[in-house]
Amino acid sequence: MINIIKKSKYSMLENNLKAISPLDGRYYDKTLELTDIFSEFGLIKYRVLIEIKWIQHLATIDDIKELPPLDKNINDKLNNIIENFDINDALKIKSIEKITNHDVKAVEYFIRDLFKENKNISDFIHFGCTSEDINNIAYALMLDEARNKVILPLMNKIQQELKSMAHNYKKIPMLSRTHGQTASPTTVGKEIANVVNRFKSNIADFQSISILGKFNGAVGNFNAHISAYPECDWIKISSDFIESLDLEPNHHTTQIEPHDWISKYCHNLIRYNLIMLDLSKDIWSYISLGYFKQRLKENEVGSSTMPHKVNPIDFENAEGNLGIANSILSHLSEKLPISRLQRDLSDSTVQRNFGVGLGYIIIAMKSFLRGISKLELDQNKIRHDLTESWEVLSEAIQTVMRKYGISEPYEKLKKVTRGQKVNEDLLHELIASLDIPEKAKDELLDLTPSNYTGIAESLTEKV
Repeated sequence: MINIIKKSKYSMLENNLKAISPLDGRYYDKTLELTDIFSEFGLIKYRVLIEIKWIQHLATIDDIKELPPLDKNINDKLNNIIENFDINDALKIKSIEKITNHDVKAVEYFIRDLFKENKNISDFIHFGCTSEDINNIAYALMLDEARNKVILPLMNKIQQELKSMAHNYKKIPMLSRTHGQTASPTTVGKEIANVVNRFKSNIADFQSISILGKFNGAVGNFNAHISAYPECDWIKISSDFIESLDLEPNHHTTQIEPHDWISKYCHNLIRYNLIMLDLSKDIWSYISLGYFKQRLKENEVGSSTMPHKVNPIDFENAEGNLGIANSILSHLSEKLPISRLQRDLSDSTVQRNFGVGLGYIIIAMKSFLRGISKLELDQNKIRHDLTESWEVLSEAIQTVMRKYGISEPYEKLKKVTRGQKVNEDLLHELIASLDIPEKAKDELLDLTPSNYTGIAESLTEKV
């Protein structure tokens, strides 16, 4: 038994090492929560669920007399197929597919075989359905589950961690840099709060996206349904079925649901990723400036040749993986809403990559979270840069000069400060020479680069 376990573990390791995609190799353990959703197994599992839920739904329609209401034993058997569906069941379906050369039909035959003694049930499996009725709902459920169980929890965790950082650092002044040059001071917390607010808005948008499904036959007109049961209200039957799966019906389709909602879903994630990418680059820069230090485990290596280095690899990893994710999501969002006439098959192979795009997002999110967990603020470095940058007060001085009608204030301050080393004494001498009220002079003299932060603290508290 021990040898079998060892061999099994080795086989998994070998498979990971030989995987072409990093998602199935190096990063396999970081995307495990997606495997049961977006894998071939996951897709088959959802197809089985939909086929079974559909026949259960049909059995509740009084006008379909050939399919009487299901008794408890039949319903229990159907529910058990869903609840106990495992890899062995999926393998059986794949073996059927080798014969049918059709993946959805293989699912139908798998369920039919389980009810071959019950003709009422077997005859109504896949009733009125085109394959895309099954597939579009399957992918809708997959993306919904990924959103609710994987992506949103990580989004909310990032949001909460950054919010805590923002509040913890709300009073700590820091030099701003616009165009890479010293600019009016802010606080560390306020700059993080800016991103928290962006994330908050994006998360709300992501949560609000309606996930649509269609269940209306070969070209979206219920042609076959009406032929068999013209007396049935198929729009209502279809709507009730889709809504029972917590999806929103779309009845205006061709053979395929047009995927516009998927485009929204992808575009929203792209925007979220760009925000994270923006912050990752900024934190990288703050690490480079020495404003943040990074904690390391005792035996962790920074550089392979330079012992002193602690590289910001978590943020670099996030940056790279976000780029790959956005490339995939961009193609999905642009390709899927386009299909020739009533359909072509170009969407089918593309949709199989949902998990790839989301996988790279999850890797990036986890890297980002790991990165911010290591950060330690170096207040001494931040304070030093502020005390060396008295020129940033020129904005305040020239603005007060404008208030009291001193001519050409901007030009005068530019002459004194641009391209020159500006210190406290130089500015105080300038302030003392100004023809303004003494109270205004005193207020300017009280300014330092560290206290010239406006309402940064109160703005931080609002997130």
